Amino acid sequence: MNSHLVDATLFFSPTSGGVRRYLLAKHAWLGRQAQIRHTLLVPGPRDRGVRGDIVEFRSPLIRAGYRWPVDLRRLRSTLAALGPDLLEAGDPYVMGWQVAAVAEALRVPAVAFCHSDLVGLLGLRLGAVGSRIGARYLRALYAHFDVVLAPSRVVAARLAAAGVRRVLVQPLGVDAELFHPGRRDGALRTRLGLSPGTRLLAFAGRLAPEKNIAELVAMVERLGNPYHLLLIGGSRPARPAPGVSIVPYEGDTLRVAAQLAACDLLVHAGREETFGLVALEAMACGLPVVAYDAGALAEIVDASVGALAPPAGRARALASAVEDVYARGPAALGAAARERVLASYTWNATLTRQLKHYQALLGRVPAPAVDAAVRAA
Repeated sequence: MNSHLVDATLFFSPTSGGVRRYLLAKHAWLGRQAQIRHTLLVPGPRDRGVRGDIVEFRSPLIRAGYRWPVDLRRLRSTLAALGPDLLEAGDPYVMGWQVAAVAEALRVPAVAFCHSDLVGLLGLRLGAVGSRIGARYLRALYAHFDVVLAPSRVVAARLAAAGVRRVLVQPLGVDAELFHPGRRDGALRTRLGLSPGTRLLAFAGRLAPEKNIAELVAMVERLGNPYHLLLIGGSRPARPAPGVSIVPYEGDTLRVAAQLAACDLLVHAGREETFGLVALEAMACGLPVVAYDAGALAEIVDASVGALAPPAGRARALASAVEDVYARGPAALGAAARERVLASYTWNATLTRQLKHYQALLGRVPAPAVDAAVRAA
């Protein structure tokens, strides 16, 4: 009989981006495997089962599509009633604690996937005190889990420095057939009113403060003609500056792929990314990537697939990196970027690796070694 994995997370709103795409990709991939049956438990407006083994638990809306369960006793009962052989928590908040409690009660293994950098976030807001609070909190929570998965070496090292043990690096992946150069939206530039020869730069994702959108705008203003910046992820279409267009967030992943494939280059101004899934998606579409030499993006991007800019240089450094990519040939760099995805970052490659973690917890294969970068931290 197949073992049953139950994933539970708060990060499953219509606009939650990378975590939602990871969970849906894993759900589809595991559905094609023989070893593990998969169920997702996520907050929703009401109790219901949707799209097969995706279960919604009634939870009030708090902000931007995110919901927070309040009846925690019933939540634990629901988790237990699903009959898991293995539990995974996708957030370090209320779901994390409930997953840990149910796993201990049922005596089944528990995995935590650390998608967000809580230590870094609290450090930015509260300074050193915030970092210490975040480290103490995660150390207490993750002590209840058998394994903690981190999407990058940056996050794994941060967890290890906080005193979290049993951390393994587990990258995310991308659907390279969905995100493909052939998906190119040939009418996008016409809709944007761009002239022939425009060098179209893109960013896709939440236009949140930590994404440093103002630096992207300053970058394209510094570059001037023939450069234009497309921001995919606004609340409404807009043209805030002559060289900038904003289009709304796309819930349809195919549309995101078509928009990315129609651009020349992805530029990402985040300095604290825990993985940077949109960079991989752009690379799968055949785009080179310009990013800061900071956070997890520096683990994905190098001079062979784009360019890394010094973080302190801000807009000037980004603009220089963009010009460097065009001087070296964005088409060739984009082709190399796609090859990197095909070699290491397809969902099949990354989830095959993740399946081995699950099998180790279920006693079917030897446990993997802790990544050397984590031990060094």
